[in-house]
Amino acid sequence: MRRPLVRALARPLILAAAAAAIPLLSAAPAASDGVVVGGFPVDVAHSPWTVALSSRDRFGGTRSGQFCGGVVVGPTTVLTAAHCLSLDALGAPPDQVRDLKVIAERTDLYTDQGREIRVSGTWVNPGYDSASNAGDFAVLTLAESLPRTAAIALAAEGDPAYAPGTEAVVYGWGDTTGFGAYAHSLRAAQVHVLDDERCERAYPASADGTYLASSMVCAGEPQGGRDACQGDSGGPLVAQGRLIGLVSWGSGCGRAGSPGVYTRVSDVVRVLGLRATPPGALAAPSGAATMP
Repeated sequence: MRRPLVRALARPLILAAAAAAIPLLSAAPAASDGVVVGGFPVDVAHSPWTVALSSRDRFGGTRSGQFCGGVVVGPTTVLTAAHCLSLDALGAPPDQVRDLKVIAERTDLYTDQGREIRVSGTWVNPGYDSASNAGDFAVLTLAESLPRTAAIALAAEGDPAYAPGTEAVVYGWGDTTGFGAYAHSLRAAQVHVLDDERCERAYPASADGTYLASSMVCAGEPQGGRDACQGDSGGPLVAQGRLIGLVSWGSGCGRAGSPGVYTRVSDVVRVLGLRATPPGALAAPSGAATMP
């Protein structure tokens, strides 16, 4: 989850171009039972809003080219992390990545289950700050529609799902140990929303980033052991049936005292000028670049 490429340093949790075959370093092992760190396998049919971002040209074909996660919020609209579309991640501006796709309805990345849909447009939050990691979200427009029932509702400001202690679930195909053991099937981990003060103490201003409660939400376990990890960036954090966060950053994977930091979806709602929306109601913001 931290600094976009190398999880052990500062983990915006993207999968580095070469990392699929090279274990990532970590200062301390993460407690894990071999799934999204500390999690369990899940069928995508139970979380149809969870999708994978793919570029085989950039990341190879073994795991369907997966490098980040995303969340379906409308028939042709997917939210993901802004750092997933960065030059460091993709090697080129997203509108120049000809094979950028969203993979939906696929539990196991080693199969051809489900659909691979071309990304026809991208919009990266212009307020994204890679130094603090604030505003870490982007919008993808799909060339084909997904079922409206695949979309998840967004939790706006004041939603009780953000309350500390709330049970939440994070989904992804990322590292399951903190040492580069990437899952080929979808995993989920149960975590709790943590109070902002805890994350402010864990992540004061530093080279890794700065926890800002206005645009971030903190989740994990005080003792560590359950967390998102490298390769999960942009994936969903869901509480009470609503999307409250996008996997963004953190320090290590599953470490005590270093909870996961997620883009706060209420900030996405604010920036995009949305009302609290039912599933399927979100459209891509105007000005999204159309990919040729």
